[in-house]
Amino acid sequence: MHPMVNIAVRAARSAGNIIVRHMDRLDRLAVETKGENDFVSEVDRMAEAEIRAILQQAYPDHSIVGEEGGGNDSGEYVWLVDPLDGTTNFLRGFPQFAVSIALKHRGALDVGVIYDPVLQELWTAKRGGGCTFEGRRMRMQPRPGLDNALIGTGFPLRLRQYHEAYLGMFGDVFSRAGDLRRAGAAALDLAYVACGRLDGFWEIGLQPWDMGAGALMIREAGGIVGDFAGGDRYLETGNIVAGSPRLFADLVRTIGPHRVEGIRA
Repeated sequence: MHPMVNIAVRAARSAGNIIVRHMDRLDRLAVETKGENDFVSEVDRMAEAEIRAILQQAYPDHSIVGEEGGGNDSGEYVWLVDPLDGTTNFLRGFPQFAVSIALKHRGALDVGVIYDPVLQELWTAKRGGGCTFEGRRMRMQPRPGLDNALIGTGFPLRLRQYHEAYLGMFGDVFSRAGDLRRAGAAALDLAYVACGRLDGFWEIGLQPWDMGAGALMIREAGGIVGDFAGGDRYLETGNIVAGSPRLFADLVRTIGPHRVEGIRA
């Protein structure tokens, strides 16, 4: 395994241990509201501090951008850290959340690690080196389109101005797909696409730390990740579509008519 992947795995597992240790004391955690339907707990902050400490010790010259601690995204190497993707699920004891760590090298996604601390499942990816799930190399199965496909999504609960547009997208995908899932942790959804548990995924308004690791995994597993116009600006716009090549194209066509002013590609 590449040294940078190894360090990211160590950081993810260590943060995961912190998260799991606090699962039996949810009623005693300090929780703050960052915005509408957006929460942060002391566990988020402890997990991110642990990840930062491990990354900074190994690579003191690298930049780190985290969901809770911010950071500077300039530099040759930039780590994107989501210490607890799915905080709302965690706070309710709903076991669908993960640690997500990605590395950009000169602007390109280079390393990705996603760790589910409940099931102790691990996904890794290295640019040009493939994607693995629990040590097994992943290769996405081709899908001809949405028909009979299992599609994941996320609700834009924090972006009320896009509710109507999203419901249009949802309705058109729902009318054709085999089934849909909304579990509440985008990093895990993308990891599930990479390993075949989901056939595709789309969501409005994510952050780079939500998408970076999972996007690299899907690409390294033979899939396509893009924005709502089918381009590659998803890290800039926050709008992501993912799947095997033909399914990706079908999903972009299906949600495309519902893009409105304000929803960039």
